[in-house]
Amino acid sequence: MSAREDFLTRRWLVVLLILLVAAIIILASLRLWPSSLPDTSQITPTSEEDPYTPERLKMVSETIEARGVKNPAVLEAMLSVPRHRFVPEEFLGQAYEDHPLPIGYGQTISQPYIVAWMTELLELQPGDRVLEIGTGSGYQAAILAALGDIEVYSIEIIPELADSAAEHLASLGYSDVKVKQGDGYYGWPEYAPFNAIIVTAAPDHLPAPLAAQLAENGRLVIPIGPPGFFQSLWKFYLDDGELKAINLGGVAFVPFTGPGVEQHAETPSPIP
Repeated sequence: MSAREDFLTRRWLVVLLILLVAAIIILASLRLWPSSLPDTSQITPTSEEDPYTPERLKMVSETIEARGVKNPAVLEAMLSVPRHRFVPEEFLGQAYEDHPLPIGYGQTISQPYIVAWMTELLELQPGDRVLEIGTGSGYQAAILAALGDIEVYSIEIIPELADSAAEHLASLGYSDVKVKQGDGYYGWPEYAPFNAIIVTAAPDHLPAPLAAQLAENGRLVIPIGPPGFFQSLWKFYLDDGELKAINLGGVAFVPFTGPGVEQHAETPSPIP
């Protein structure tokens, strides 16, 4: 081999070596690159995150669980239902504070602790049928529905609130909640008996039709007292055909309105 041929051979060997090294680097980088990327499928865009989640967590921890509500299903429902979606826009900053808020037509959305406490008192079990009197914003109905495998029926006397609550509940995914406009004093006999009844406005006596629509071992949670003053929260339960009652202490609710409660204002309550 001549000196020129030897030089050309060496030069090609150098070129091939350089190309080989470059190929190795490229292949290595291609192999390592995917493993260095984060798994974006597990990342929720910031714009879609619920900015109220920390406030809701604080609400449940500090104003509900800390005050004695222990039912895991109730706590989970209070964590999952976005209360800020049920309050007027001007009160969004107070959505997770522990007090009632006005929703128009002289009505309020109850304070979170009361909602959780009354829900726990119902002692709901999977498959139970529950009647709510006073749909209001729909928040209490959403909490009941969030418990899972619960039939929820709700009556609201104010037509505008009944319509808006039904639409709002459906838009948030609680489409199984049945809402009707009417006088809650008379309950909903078409779907009776109910395993539980919750009343979110205060009459001055226990409406007899509601007591009559309780199933055996059913529970009825209701504030009773004169309008404009503090009332007492009562838990009634039907035991072997006998209605029994427990006084749970003072509360404050908007008054129960409608022809039914007005016509029977002098009806004595079956309270021991």
